[in-house]
Amino acid sequence: MQKNRITGTAVVLILTLVFALILGACSGGDKETGNQGNGGAAGTDGDQAQASGKPVTLDVFLSLSPRIEDINKNAITQYIENKLNIKFKFDATPNANAADKKKLIMASGDYPSVFLSGDFTQSEQIDYGQQGVLLPLNDLIDQYGDEIKKAFQDDPDLKAAITAPDGNIYALPHVNDCFHCWYAQKAWINKTWLDKLGLEMPKTTEDFYDVLKAFKEKDPNGNGKADEIPYAGAIGTWHGVPSNFLMNAFIYDNDEDFFTMKDGKVDLAANKTEWRQGLEYLNKLYGEGLIDKESFTQNGDALTQVANKEGDNVLGAIAGGIPSLYFSLAADQTRHKDYVSIPPLTGPNGVAYTGYYKSYGNGQFAITNKASKAQQIAAIKMADYMWSEDHAITNEYGLEGKYWEKAPDGTSDVRGRQARYMLKPEFFDMASAATNNETWDQMGITRRTRDIRESWVAPKDPMSQEGYEYRLFLETQNNYENKQPKETFPLSIFMDTADAKEVNQLRPQINDYIRSYMAQFITGSKKLTDNEWNAYVKGFDGLKLKRYLEIYQNAYDKMAK
Repeated sequence: MQKNRITGTAVVLILTLVFALILGACSGGDKETGNQGNGGAAGTDGDQAQASGKPVTLDVFLSLSPRIEDINKNAITQYIENKLNIKFKFDATPNANAADKKKLIMASGDYPSVFLSGDFTQSEQIDYGQQGVLLPLNDLIDQYGDEIKKAFQDDPDLKAAITAPDGNIYALPHVNDCFHCWYAQKAWINKTWLDKLGLEMPKTTEDFYDVLKAFKEKDPNGNGKADEIPYAGAIGTWHGVPSNFLMNAFIYDNDEDFFTMKDGKVDLAANKTEWRQGLEYLNKLYGEGLIDKESFTQNGDALTQVANKEGDNVLGAIAGGIPSLYFSLAADQTRHKDYVSIPPLTGPNGVAYTGYYKSYGNGQFAITNKASKAQQIAAIKMADYMWSEDHAITNEYGLEGKYWEKAPDGTSDVRGRQARYMLKPEFFDMASAATNNETWDQMGITRRTRDIRESWVAPKDPMSQEGYEYRLFLETQNNYENKQPKETFPLSIFMDTADAKEVNQLRPQINDYIRSYMAQFITGSKKLTDNEWNAYVKGFDGLKLKRYLEIYQNAYDKMAK
């Protein structure tokens, strides 16, 4: 299961000029490192070094999971080293500090030969690639990347998505075909309460209003108190803001870029009449106490306290990608079992969308101009292995035999096929522990395709602890798959360096403006009068919306050629 990624990217504008000055000074290759300006720099000397039998040391930047006890003594670290005849020299930085650390080392020029957690945006890949800091991987992949080339054959969109406009591949992403994550903009409703009150699953926005009214007024938890919270969410959690799920009944809202697409043309959703209609509906729910008034200020921890408090359950519906954002899945906790997903609601104009988040993301693996020829070869072979099925399994579940095993004949996976893998009971004890040294906890890069993710033995009880991933699969398949618009703008896209820098200034301002006014209109601190709405729409002019959309349109047109 993919772990949640904050959706907002903080851009440190002051460092941009520093990056350009310092990296420009150190971008001219080094004969001793073997940097010739392309991925074919490895050559014969590197092959001979690999064949000598002596391990090649790779100095590697890695964003370290807090669940890993000792990365150097970790079972997967040692397995990879032995398998590939390499020795890791980690610059392992805790997840929370990795982004800042990367900026510092790139600005100072004190970066390593290899990144496994580079998180390089498309614009950074172009910038550092054109300066010679990141080596093109094309020739190395052609020579040594059997798994990578197979991935490109299996998924042509993958190669296109990670190839820069100059034709080079500067970084490889962490590929995680997490089906339920592609449709993570979900809401969950208390089915026990629906059944108790004799209510059907809501299908329209009006149905949903009626259900929330019943939750508020008809004491579904049966304690004689008016303590029910009909619908709640939390900021800073994985699609936990309750307004976005509901806005999709009026106009597409993925809460990432607020873009809509029609006939290949990109536009903004948040200044359209349908957006205003959605705000009016949300304001009605909020004004009648059907949306928790804390939803636009509380964080996930605060809602978790409410969700798991002793005594009577008070939550009717919640917004979020997965129930475990708020509800405990511990074996002795059963409240989470009351909740099922709500299919996209149909609004007054017949719209019923869901957010769609399939993306290959930023580049994580990269080789820099500090890598010797032998290191370049060893690094690309490591990356190639990490895109294999073996690493997809061991990275997350450890070595075969301890926590998982090959599935017996006659067992079925979630698609009804012969299963390939089966978890052992010991895995759940390990997974619930605060730390372990048996896995890589999804660090670095893997290529976890849907085929691999869905090849495990299907648990008999989706509501059990071991059945949780299966439960998310079923909810997504039954209620959300293919409910997105026919056209959606890609979540990540290459663009010219100058355009990327301009967008990095405009995008945070525009998105913050949308979210701020959205909350104010919903809560009533700003009234949805014609004057207020028109002033809000006019405000986009000062934020250079026309230029912003033009840049994205140009990038999209280039990608589509």
